[in-house]
Amino acid sequence: MTPGQNPSHHADILSQSELISALNELLEAERAGARVTLETSQQLDKSEMQDLVSEIQRDEVRWCKTLLSIIRTFQITPSTETGAFYEKAIAIPDISERMLFINRGQGWVVKRLENLIPRVTDIHIRSKLQAMLESHRLNIDRVNQQFQSSP
Repeated sequence: MTPGQNPSHHADILSQSELISALNELLEAERAGARVTLETSQQLDKSEMQDLVSEIQRDEVRWCKTLLSIIRTFQITPSTETGAFYEKAIAIPDISERMLFINRGQGWVVKRLENLIPRVTDIHIRSKLQAMLESHRLNIDRVNQQFQSSP
């Protein structure tokens, strides 16, 4: 334990290796999300849904870049894997069903981030992960609204 660290919270704080592992897991998930949303948007005709999927795809790419940047600050080579989510999502032929599945994937990221953020001590990393969390919550809401407003 480092000086000045609260012993009652020691178990809650992530070690550097735990943090890097969690960041790589998120990176793989974001990479899967970026890939599946790109392919999904290419399968859609010009529509509100295509615009929404494209915007989510751009967000996924942005968060991949952010996670890559954070991981590299530790002088670690980031994972190059794509999460298994991609294969599961792209296998769903119905675009509406796939979008709902993608939304559940966004929810998985939200839960991971909600559990991770309080355990991260670096304020800069925390703020980036908090922005990522808020972005994912917004995307979930936008997809839910799209499905509530469509016939």
